[in-house]
Amino acid sequence: MAVIRTNSEQIKLLARLLRAEAEGEGEQGMLMVGNVGVNRIRSNCLDFKNIRTIQQMVFQSPGGFESTQKPYFYQAARDREIRLAQDVVNGRRIDPARNALWFFRPVGACPPTWYNQANSGRFKAHCFFVPTQADCPRVYT
Repeated sequence: MAVIRTNSEQIKLLARLLRAEAEGEGEQGMLMVGNVGVNRIRSNCLDFKNIRTIQQMVFQSPGGFESTQKPYFYQAARDREIRLAQDVVNGRRIDPARNALWFFRPVGACPPTWYNQANSGRFKAHCFFVPTQADCPRVYT
């Protein structure tokens, strides 16, 4: 059962984001990007208040995703990424992105915090960061 309301076109948009942000990190990395995106929609906290749709989440400005400014993002979604996008919309969550609202690719090691948000771990090149449960309880449900 879906954890956010969406439709097939929004799933394809999310699939394009997964590929553009994390294709080089494989299916697990793409699922983690999806976790962050779905968490932003579910959270209604901090930088992500009133983000209710995949479209709003993907194109949020400021605070959105860098890949939306690159031509690769605008290529059609592929079946593999569509399946992964549907998996995260259906509630599949993977650590360290399970409760994450942010990720980035540092030059070196992951910092313990990023903009006062705790590091939840690293997967390949990306570090993930989580809000506190007090700040964003819906991310933890």
